[in-house]
Amino acid sequence: MTDSQIFPSFVQLLKRKDGLSGTSWGLFPESERGTPSFITPAAILEARNSIRTGMVFGLDYPANAFDPGMSLKRSAPRHTIYSSHPAHRDDYLDGYYLQGSSQIDGLRHRRADEVGFYNGTADDRITEGTPDLGIQEWAEHPITGRGILVDLEGYRNSVGEPIDHAAGEPLTMDLVQATMKAQSLITRPGDILMLHTGWCEWFLALAPDEKQHLRESRKASGVAQSQEFVAWAWDSRFAVVAADNFAFECLPAVADSPYRASATNDHGMMHQQLLAKLGLPLGELWKLGPLARHMRTTRNWDAFIAIKPLNITGGTGSPANATAIA
Repeated sequence: MTDSQIFPSFVQLLKRKDGLSGTSWGLFPESERGTPSFITPAAILEARNSIRTGMVFGLDYPANAFDPGMSLKRSAPRHTIYSSHPAHRDDYLDGYYLQGSSQIDGLRHRRADEVGFYNGTADDRITEGTPDLGIQEWAEHPITGRGILVDLEGYRNSVGEPIDHAAGEPLTMDLVQATMKAQSLITRPGDILMLHTGWCEWFLALAPDEKQHLRESRKASGVAQSQEFVAWAWDSRFAVVAADNFAFECLPAVADSPYRASATNDHGMMHQQLLAKLGLPLGELWKLGPLARHMRTTRNWDAFIAIKPLNITGGTGSPANATAIA
């Protein structure tokens, strides 16, 4: 993408006549890359200025960290080490769910109930071995640029109102905007948005029976579903939106979710809007606590971020392999 390319606003997307209403289909020169296309070479060079202390943070939890986790199907991988002779060691994983721990959702992770997969990709192309919308796009050309951290947990603690993770609190746009104002944080096109809620550290500190109870409750705090958030994410030109919670969004979807009618299979979640319609990848279960604590001391809320998924042709998602240099 060139630095001078102009994209329609979200309101204009809803009214577009040169393509499917409410989608970014056909707008990006690299049609299967999605919103990471917002990151220009100039933006990557500018992101170097976000490196101030030289501190490096891995943003992935171990592959088996969430065992049990909130997912009803994804289990921890089984790691086997073997040897062919006394001087040799090798290993492999069984039952490795690529989205079982810190992850990035690919564009084939969700289809929109109304219109299908991103860019109108045919359903029969979304299968093992086909490249269409596969995670390999971001592995072969990694996503790098400026990441901004919105410290929702820190802000809510500072005003004496901790986030209620046990109840699965929906986190509203008002909260996001109030936190950004408190941090004097200004977004730029191509930014990688990271929302620090504290959910992962809270969940991992629970006893096994408490984790199981929460899993059965199907309640998890996260971003409240709203068209306001979807519009803001697009109009801000975010390349990726990520958080340190189970599904980025809250579970269950809020009662007044505007997507209950359009995303019936997802029970009103925003995943279809973000992935299938806008081509905006989601990061989930990211390890943001150490980075957030570092940024509280420096009062600088941006860092250079590199995201390098596994190079699996046709993968629907992958460990994020995300790194922050602050």
